[in-house]
Amino acid sequence: MYIQSGELVTILEVKEKLKSKLVTSLRLRILVLLTAVGVVPCLILKAAILNSHVDKSVAANVAEIQNQCTILSNQLKNYNYIADTKSEVINAEIVQLSNVYNGRILIINDEFRIIKDTYELDEGKTVVSEDVIRCYKGKSTTIYDEANSYIEVTTPVKEGKKVIGVILMSVSTDLYMDSQKALKHMADVLVGTMAVFIFLIAVVLSKLMVYPFARITKAIEAVNEGFESENLHEMAYTETALISDAFNKMLVRMRAVDDSRKEFVSNVSHELKTPLTSMKVLSDSLLAQDDVPVELYKEFMGDIAEEIERESKIINDLLSLVKMDKTSANLNIQQENINELVEHILKRLRPIAAQRNIELVFETFRPVTAEIDEVKMSLAFSNLVENAIKYNKENGWVHVSLNADHKYFYVKVADSGIGIPKEDAENIFERFYRVDKSHSREMGGTGLGLAIARSAIIMHRGAIKVYSDEGEGSTFTIRVPLTYVV
Repeated sequence: MYIQSGELVTILEVKEKLKSKLVTSLRLRILVLLTAVGVVPCLILKAAILNSHVDKSVAANVAEIQNQCTILSNQLKNYNYIADTKSEVINAEIVQLSNVYNGRILIINDEFRIIKDTYELDEGKTVVSEDVIRCYKGKSTTIYDEANSYIEVTTPVKEGKKVIGVILMSVSTDLYMDSQKALKHMADVLVGTMAVFIFLIAVVLSKLMVYPFARITKAIEAVNEGFESENLHEMAYTETALISDAFNKMLVRMRAVDDSRKEFVSNVSHELKTPLTSMKVLSDSLLAQDDVPVELYKEFMGDIAEEIERESKIINDLLSLVKMDKTSANLNIQQENINELVEHILKRLRPIAAQRNIELVFETFRPVTAEIDEVKMSLAFSNLVENAIKYNKENGWVHVSLNADHKYFYVKVADSGIGIPKEDAENIFERFYRVDKSHSREMGGTGLGLAIARSAIIMHRGAIKVYSDEGEGSTFTIRVPLTYVV
């Protein structure tokens, strides 16, 4: 089958994405965790039971063999079997004991010679082993060789306190191993059945546990598609409740931003259209007259120039904000004298304040130098002071102060203006937001000045706050690090 290279790459990419999703899937991890929590204890319990069964079976068998060997040793002593092995009673009992346990019994005299072997293979041979020697010292021994599947027990034959012989009995544990295998098979079947049952339960539980997150995902996708009318109420877990709360706050913010954007588009459209309409009316008036007096021509051209300036200011504000977004990582940081910078800004704005008889005062507490982008920080200070003048009362005042400590410098801009309602104080730094739309239009505002100032200050890792009551003026405080940290 022929597959084009592009299609093959796409198929591989899809497979890789699916594999990645499976590996990072919360449901899969919960499924694995629940299955492991259920199955692993079963496996541990199975191993413990099997080992315990073997240990108990071996211990019981060893005890029983030792008991039988002890009885046999007493009979060997009573019949003086070590000296004379012709006793039919003892020989018959030894053979019977060997057959009962399916084992081998060796009787060893005090010369370490085998005088009786139920297998009749090693009679007359000498046996010197650590266990036999230890047994001749009066200590019984027991060996369980799991690898070779046998138990070996040695028991001394005593006459008084003297050891005159040793009984060495070897018993195969194959019978126990067969029982162990049968028990293991039953345990495997039981554990396998439980594992399947636990897995099915884990599948159901994992689905139920992640279902709230699926609903959250669905709600987010709905917002992505443009449906943002309903809030999210997913309270199944503390985590989903926190996500729902954060999502709803984000939704409220999105709605506010969207409403502000729509309002801004409407306002800016009007702001841009009004100067154009005025210029068109003025230019049409000039073109409609054949002999225009010089005075009227100058007057109309002056009005057109004012409208062009108004249009230019709106466009410059828009461009400044867009430029800050695109160059936030490209600040031109240099060591600047903040005192001189603020004084220069106030000098440029004093004529505007004088037109409304507004007192513009600058108070500085110490010389301040800091690492800033002079252009952007000037734009922030200018917008704040210009707003304080624009939205002030006739014969009012604007106080600008500058101070610093070892880490930050602080600029405060206070005015005696119209103030800001409490319900609008949280939104005034949003782009496109204006408190009083009609009044702002009269003042020539676009709703971008504070957004520009806030963007410039945040780019410097600073902070800006406002304290205001409606009708009682406003105070903006700025805190900016003296040393810029990337």
